[in-house]
Amino acid sequence: MATTLNENLLLAIPLAPLAGSLIAGLFGKTVGRAGAHTVTILGVAIAFVLSCMTFFDVLGGASFNATIYEWMSVGGLKFEVGFLVDSLTALMMCVVTFVSLMVHIYTIGYMEHEEGYQRFFSYIALFTFAMLMLVMSNNFLQLFFGWEAVGLVSYLLIGFYFKRESAIYANMKAFMVNRVGDFGFLLGIGLLLAYGGSLNYSEVFAKGHEIAALTFPGTSWNLLTVACICLFVGAMGKSAQFPLHVWLPDSMEGPTPISALIHAATMVTAGIFMVARMSPLFELSEAALSFIVVIGAITALFMGFLGIVQNDIKRVVAYSTLSQLGYMTVALGVSAYPVAIFHLMTHAFFKALLFLGAGSVIIGMHHDQDMRNMGGLRKYMPITWITSLVGSLALIGTPFFSGFYSKDSIIEAVKASHLAGSGFAYFAVVASVFVTALYSFRMYFLVFHGEERFRHPKHPDSPMGAEAASHHDDHHHAHEPHESPWVVWLPLVLLAIPSVIAGALGIGPMLYGDFFKNGIAFDKVIYIGQNHPGLTEMAEEFQGWALMGAHAFSGLPVWLALAGVVVAWFFYMKRPDLPEVVQRTFAPVHKLLANAYYLDKINEVVFARGAVAIGRGLWKEGDVVVIDGVVNGSAKFIGWFATVIRFLQSGYIYHYAFAMIIGMLGLLTLFVTLGGK
Repeated sequence: MATTLNENLLLAIPLAPLAGSLIAGLFGKTVGRAGAHTVTILGVAIAFVLSCMTFFDVLGGASFNATIYEWMSVGGLKFEVGFLVDSLTALMMCVVTFVSLMVHIYTIGYMEHEEGYQRFFSYIALFTFAMLMLVMSNNFLQLFFGWEAVGLVSYLLIGFYFKRESAIYANMKAFMVNRVGDFGFLLGIGLLLAYGGSLNYSEVFAKGHEIAALTFPGTSWNLLTVACICLFVGAMGKSAQFPLHVWLPDSMEGPTPISALIHAATMVTAGIFMVARMSPLFELSEAALSFIVVIGAITALFMGFLGIVQNDIKRVVAYSTLSQLGYMTVALGVSAYPVAIFHLMTHAFFKALLFLGAGSVIIGMHHDQDMRNMGGLRKYMPITWITSLVGSLALIGTPFFSGFYSKDSIIEAVKASHLAGSGFAYFAVVASVFVTALYSFRMYFLVFHGEERFRHPKHPDSPMGAEAASHHDDHHHAHEPHESPWVVWLPLVLLAIPSVIAGALGIGPMLYGDFFKNGIAFDKVIYIGQNHPGLTEMAEEFQGWALMGAHAFSGLPVWLALAGVVVAWFFYMKRPDLPEVVQRTFAPVHKLLANAYYLDKINEVVFARGAVAIGRGLWKEGDVVVIDGVVNGSAKFIGWFATVIRFLQSGYIYHYAFAMIIGMLGLLTLFVTLGGK
């Protein structure tokens, strides 16, 4: 087998979705709805097939790390488009293209009656292109291009219903919060460029120890620590880590297919991928790793609490995404990079399944998203029910499901770590097991079991009024719930399969095998299972996926998950009156959670109003006083000078002749004086 991958084949992977996006976007009226979804699905399908071929070539030892196109050269600095394809990249390519393909197929049914059908397909194909460019990059310039491109397209997709004020607010919020993170990300890249002298990953990694020996100018701070924390601030924005997570729940304003794509395989995983790719740098800064651990632990636990009080089915799944991203971040912080990527992969499958399952429920409920108006849907939507159950079981870490293998591995890796902050992180990830099971099966029982509340009047606090009901389409009828069409449930079935088996198939090679051994420029770091004390101990005890699943019943996490399921069953099936009693009893806590810790209010009062105040100050003092003062002052001076000069313009010839004589005398005097010297 060839040791170098084919350049043209690699180019075709991101360009195929881009071609579909351009055709659907520029010629949407010409090709029509069928043409738009055909070309975009074909483009993503081609990318998926080629990604799978690349994946198997990489497993056979092939790789690629080269420049595709040199855009510009300034001195010794080169701005290039290039690809780095190794086991990490190949895995990400397969995950991104597979989930995207499922979302594309699903969208045919979900968006069937929507305006902007071609535009939506163009956007999601463009999103896929941007994410592929990000994960395939071999330099910081292209990484930043993909980073910003996924942010831009997410802005367009979250605000897809641009006639709704809430959608406009949500996409602007996502855009602005990510700008905060991206500012830190750009500073980190700038520091590495300034002291590493290159934008190429390999060249910067080679100088990692030299950079680590430097201090940040004017301080005693370690330069590499500052650079790594700046990079991670970018990841906090993209991967929605506390406190830059506030945009993610509001992104539910976009159509459900894009919620699945953003939350499962593209935008929110970009930060996790970036830190794993930059692992040779992060490994040289223990302070940066401790910072990552603490932020991830806070996100995993406290965002999970918020999922318990949500009534919108999509928002429950959104907060579960925040919590699971916290798990991945904690794994990165304790240097368990293979485990973080493993959970990224398994999470992509079952989270896409849960979002698309939620979308199928929304279709069946005629676009009512409030779980308080549902119940008993199991017999009306059997395929959606069973696939959603599979996704929920995978999410809570049920033994033998994919989520179990990755979540349990994270917990074990954190337990073995001695990094500062790892004690709190261990408590957070273990406690989150119970919380995850509680909100996941609260959603499951409220939607698929119990009383058929859709036969009753809408819940008084439900937003499902006439205005809310009409924001999706015009086909809201008083029908009973129904199973979705095949283009909707087929992706659910296809995603349910890896949600069950991906963990069992992947844990051996990815965590304890040679999957990451042949990585380019990062093999000694991400292949740290040979050196990481926690993973080394886990590798010694690992006897296969079957025994790992069987031994799980002797561990705490499985019983915590079971306890969460039992509590959810008791509260929402056996005694559905108790949740309201608990809510009244702990009203202050419920209010705190319902308001998401008031972080939005804090942002609005402190940061948004502060930014407005700064802007108003710059306008009044900078623009009005300084700039307008200079401009208007110049105009006034010229006007005054012209007024004075005007008196010299009498129109009489003898006045002008006299002025000429005086001028000549002045010049002669000047020349004589200078000549004498």
